[in-house]
Amino acid sequence: MSTSPKTALLEEYALVARALSAPARLSLLEQLAQGERGVEALAEKTGLTVANCSQHLQQLRRAALVTSRRDGKAVIYRLTDAKTLALMDLLRVVAERNLAQVEQILRGLSGGEAAPEPVSREDLAARLAEGSVTVLDVRPADEYAAGHIPGALNTALADIERIIPSLELGAEIVAYCRGPYCVYAHQAVAALRKHGLNARRLEGGLPEWREDGRPVLTNAS
Repeated sequence: MSTSPKTALLEEYALVARALSAPARLSLLEQLAQGERGVEALAEKTGLTVANCSQHLQQLRRAALVTSRRDGKAVIYRLTDAKTLALMDLLRVVAERNLAQVEQILRGLSGGEAAPEPVSREDLAARLAEGSVTVLDVRPADEYAAGHIPGALNTALADIERIIPSLELGAEIVAYCRGPYCVYAHQAVAALRKHGLNARRLEGGLPEWREDGRPVLTNAS
């Protein structure tokens, strides 16, 4: 019996859904949202073996969520387009709104309290123009070097306590990280607020800021 057009369509939609069904593949998408990377770099960032990383990337490529190019012997991957980033964020939104366990995990990251409302990217851009905000990029140094919000200071979570004396009490602080799935900003905000600082996280992260068409600096800029 022949497959109906609707069934054929649903099979293709399900292919995309299956590609999103593994935590390792979501982690790979998060990394590729920062910029294109080779298989070895992705494996190192995600803690996967190179062979396992390659298998997951093939699944993502079959679903057209990522694409690749050759650079000599290396295969370099990137997100296919901005719709992939939007899909990642929509998955987060649905989970946060409907899964109690997600809320519990996020509350735990915020020191057991409800996290403050994030700052929109529009509001952060306005505050940066006024010079009225301190922005912390809490991603690893290599990701910061590859691209960051102009004026952002790079600091690791482990260094938050050390930099607190240099931050002005009462001043607004906004932390950001990788995007939909990154938890570094939640943890940084919790640590700063524990010391009485006025800290919030950015809605989204560097990938969303870039996709808005806002300026991004590199260490080579």
